[in-house]
Amino acid sequence: MSVNPSPRRGEIWTAYLEDVSQRHWVVVVSLDSRNLSDRASSVLVVPFGSYGMPGPTVAEFPPGESGLPGISYLKAHFIQVLHKSKLIERQRRNLSSARLKELVQMIRRAVDPDASWPGA
Repeated sequence: MSVNPSPRRGEIWTAYLEDVSQRHWVVVVSLDSRNLSDRASSVLVVPFGSYGMPGPTVAEFPPGESGLPGISYLKAHFIQVLHKSKLIERQRRNLSSARLKELVQMIRRAVDPDASWPGA
């Protein structure tokens, strides 16, 4: 586990979420001013899941894009605050700027009933 992780926005990490015994892949979505601050002990993350269906708050990622072992689903409706000490290991891939922008829109749709969605 990282002793003093310095995550950056768009990075994919393994982390311990609620279930301490199981690792999960997450994307850091908080701003780097928070992520790199010694005064902030937490970051905002969105977890990947191994199953799902693309929709207003879910995006499918093939393994070649995410670097994860199989097809994964980024689920913006599960955005959460995570203590930096729960971050385990930075993965080799980051989200592209286009995918990060898409994720921010998915987060907005999870909390804003007026947010647009091309699939609607």
